[in-house]
Amino acid sequence: MASTSRTPTRRGRGRGGRGDGSSSLPPPPSTLSLIIEEFFIVVYEDPLVKKALPKKFADYLDGQEPAKVYLRAADCGPRLWTVEVLFDGQGRMYLDKGWENFAIAHGVDFGCFVHFKYEGDDVLTVKVFDGTMCRKYYYSDDDDTDDESDDDVKPCIHPL
Repeated sequence: MASTSRTPTRRGRGRGGRGDGSSSLPPPPSTLSLIIEEFFIVVYEDPLVKKALPKKFADYLDGQEPAKVYLRAADCGPRLWTVEVLFDGQGRMYLDKGWENFAIAHGVDFGCFVHFKYEGDDVLTVKVFDGTMCRKYYYSDDDDTDDESDDDVKPCIHPL
């Protein structure tokens, strides 16, 4: 029997490859856990009415559908704004009662870009960007917590 000499195959380096067949690329999406912790909305309609959050975020909370969330403006002190949440039964989640007070206090208006970061425990940290895509920075002149009624809207103060 004649022996056949085979030339060993070599895998190309490709992107991030080490030449040994392994790869430093992340696994394909089907094997990753769905973790949605940051998202944004653009305010195209009345900024004071309920706001729909991305469906992927609602899907991420599947089975943990909170009755309310707590919004904290980034860099605006410890105050948490209580906002009721609605689910429409079709996978959509909305910020409802309490959103209007938060929006007024933080200058959310038409054309604003609102960035949310989910911190866990139903807390979302919020950053508001104006129509020029520049972030609005605020600070609080007191150290209110959620002990006070949100009906008494005390805006964060925009520095000059």
